[in-house]
Amino acid sequence: MEEKPEARPAVREEPFGPWPALDSSAGETFALRPAVRAATAEDAGRVAELIATAFAGLRATSYLVPERRQRHRVLAANFRIFVEHALEHGEVHLIDSGPAVAVWFPYVTPLPLPRDYDRRLAEATGEWAGRFRVLDELFEKNHPEPPHHHLAFLAVHPDRQDQGLGTTLLRHQHARLGGLPAYLEASDPRNRDLYARHGYRAREPFALPDGTLFWPMWRPGAP
Repeated sequence: MEEKPEARPAVREEPFGPWPALDSSAGETFALRPAVRAATAEDAGRVAELIATAFAGLRATSYLVPERRQRHRVLAANFRIFVEHALEHGEVHLIDSGPAVAVWFPYVTPLPLPRDYDRRLAEATGEWAGRFRVLDELFEKNHPEPPHHHLAFLAVHPDRQDQGLGTTLLRHQHARLGGLPAYLEASDPRNRDLYARHGYRAREPFALPDGTLFWPMWRPGAP
């Protein structure tokens, strides 16, 4: 009679590979520091999907796309406009195989709008385009004038949150600012508090029509 192989417990597949990565080559196991790389045009779709996944549960995105079943699709299409724009006029940083991303724009010279923005926005957001335009207007009204770098998006996949990936991306860019200030809009108190720990100071919040708050946050430059 053949001996049956011992049953093994099912292992859940990790969508972005195991984390943290471990190294035992020196006889002692320790976690490797996550590597940051520049995204390429080939990453644009995946980056947009990641941001949509990370942001889908925020109150602001519920206002933008009230229909939950359509939310991820619409958000990903909208975010792709800005990701592609940043690949041309800004910077997109990914962690390792892609569980976290930061999208930056350098406001040190005038930046153009995304190419053919009105048409692309309408196609991406459909019946909710007016809500996205309201948010665009609020962002523009509250955007500071002095030269700075703008963190448009910092997104970490839900399976990889609370592991320091967002902090790694922030530190990576802060070290490259050359003394310039940085700016962002925090969309919930938890994120606001995270950014405060990295030197950002919250300004007077502004609100969407449903009362959802955004906190403009400014990180002073080095003297």
